[in-house]
This record gives sequence, structure tokens and C-alpha cells, in this order.
Amino acid sequence: MSELVTGEAVALELRPARLPSRALAVLLDLVVAVVAYVVVTIAVVVSTASLDEAAQVALSIATFLLVLVGGPIAVETLSHGRSLGKLAFGLRVVRDDGGPIRFRHALVRGAIGVVEILLTFGVIACIASLVSARGRRLGDVFAGTLVVRERIPVGRAGLVPPPPPWLAGRFAELDLSAVPDGLWLAVRQYLTRIGQLDPQVSAAMAQRLAADLAARTGASVPQDLPAGAFLAAVVHERQSREARQAFGAAGIAPQVAVPPAPAAHQPPAHARPPQDPPPPSAVPPRDESPADRPATGFAPPA
Repeated sequence: MSELVTGEAVALELRPARLPSRALAVLLDLVVAVVAYVVVTIAVVVSTASLDEAAQVALSIATFLLVLVGGPIAVETLSHGRSLGKLAFGLRVVRDDGGPIRFRHALVRGAIGVVEILLTFGVIACIASLVSARGRRLGDVFAGTLVVRERIPVGRAGLVPPPPPWLAGRFAELDLSAVPDGLWLAVRQYLTRIGQLDPQVSAAMAQRLAADLAARTGASVPQDLPAGAFLAAVVHERQSREARQAFGAAGIAPQVAVPPAPAAHQPPAHARPPQDPPPPSAVPPRDESPADRPATGFAPPA
């Protein structure tokens, strides 16, 4: 398995997607795009039947560009490289350094994809993917992107080191909703490989990832905290929140283990507080025989 190596010489355990999975994903995307294009074209033709021929031709070209070209670009930009086909087959478009793509990457891939996929029925894209060592087509080469497989076997995943105990709960108020999945993946891959990196490379990588993470969360990295510890603490906070959400969704509440009580549901005798003896009036009378009663000289009335 070839690994993705970033500019800081950090090897990320991301497997480049090969031609069969990519072809199936592109085919699914094309089917959805063509169906949407046909529906939109019919609606445009019906609504613009009164226009002249030149206006109809202009609207047809605009519909083609918006649906078949602009649609995939918008989907990849908003989903950070996960179209419907790629989502179905566990693929994702990332940058060469493993980060999430932006609009300019999706724009270059979409513009070149018109030629190598739509106009040539995918022949140029297939040839480029077969020639490339990492299965990249021309759009990926010019955009600086790579299609990788997200579904990696669980057994190959590295263990993320836990943060120091004194950092537990320090970032409980941090807003993590704006952090993209690609950044989480890069941070996790860095933490799993932190012991294999050169100290200088590891420090530079940690500072860059911590800066990206701080920019997404809106909080600065504490000055008294190393960048690697900050990353580990934030990842631990995210995992803790996901665990709480999972337990809450399942209706399971955390419980504290309590030692079992005696069978009579009473605390043990040594744990009971001392009590005063009950007053004489509260003591029930005993049933005594006449022979046991003392002679008092009292005779009942006849």
C-alpha cells in the first residue's frame, strides 16, 4: 500500500483509489447529473417555448454548464471532496498534502473533467489513471489533488495517544462544529505517527495542524501548552463528546457502582447509628401467665 507523504515528510496512511472504484463512482455521479440535466432541460424548454431560437440555444448552453459542469463543482466544494458516487464507494478527494480541497481545486477538476470525461467518454481519464502511480487523472494533476479511500480496515488504524491527565476537560467549551473531517483525519494520522517522526519535523507539523485547528475553532493555542498536547487534548475532547452522544442516543445513563444491600434491605448492624431505647409506653405488653405475676394484694371488684 502506497502512503500519502506530506510536504513535511509525514506519511499518512491514506490509500489512493484505483481505477475500478473511481470509474464506478464517476458513473454513478454521471447518471445522477444526466437525470438532473434532462429534468431541468425539459422544464426550461416548456417554460421558454415562446422565445426565439437564439435565446433557446443560449439557455441550453447555460443549462449544460450549470448542471453538468457547475453542479459537480458545487457538490465537491460543499462536501469537501465527497460526491454521491464517492460517498457510496468510500472515496474522497483531498489535496496532495492530505488536507481538504477548496473551491479552486474543485473548479480545476471540473473544468478539465469536461474534456477528459464528458467529451471523450472517459477515455483520457482512464489512460491517465492507468499511467499514474497513484491513479490520478489530468484534473487531479493540474489541481494538485488525489482521490483516496476513506474506508481503511480497523485493524490497521494506529492508536491515538491520550493527552496528559491534567488536560482532561480543559477544552470542554470549545466549539468543534466547524472543523472539517479532512482536518480531523490529518490530526489523527499525525498523532498515530508522532513517535516515528523527526523531532523538528514533528514540531513543525504539530504547529501547522494546531494553527489550522485553532482557526476553525476560533480559539488560540495556549502559550503554555505544546502543539502536540493541544492536538491530543482536542481530539480526546471530540471523542468524549461522541461517546456521550452515543450513550445518550441509546438511552444509557452512566451509573455509579453501589455495593449490594443485605437481603432484608437494611444496612449492616455496624453501620447503623446508635438509637435510644424506646419509652416504656411504646413497649408492647408481654403475655404472662397468672402464676408468673407477682402478688400485689390487689383484688378485683366482685
